[in-house]
Amino acid sequence: MYFIAAFGLLMLLLSLVMAVKPESFSKGIISFSEQPYFHIAEVTSRIIAGLIFINYSADTLFPQTIFAIGIVLFCVGMGLALTHPRLYRKFALWSAQYFNNKFRLIGLFSIPLSLLLIYSAVGA
Repeated sequence: MYFIAAFGLLMLLLSLVMAVKPESFSKGIISFSEQPYFHIAEVTSRIIAGLIFINYSADTLFPQTIFAIGIVLFCVGMGLALTHPRLYRKFALWSAQYFNNKFRLIGLFSIPLSLLLIYSAVGA
């Protein structure tokens, strides 16, 4: 449960950065995608987060929703594991540039979602 709350807190912080400084967020994605560990970090973090969400979903206020999020995270991680790192890096660069002017709206939309995630984990 604590991991789910921590995940929500991290999501909240990233959402605030997106909402306040969307250009910085875009530059951060580009910078991170240039790191040699980028692909493995993306794959590993999603698979581990997915498994934790699945495992601890019953301990939250919205177990079916948290379980579904866990399934999505796990499947995305597995999909990324099957994607060549070069292709994923190319996608990350494209998305950072394409969504650059949309990150503010995305950040504003994801703030309440991250708060709901935190509430689901600590309110149980």
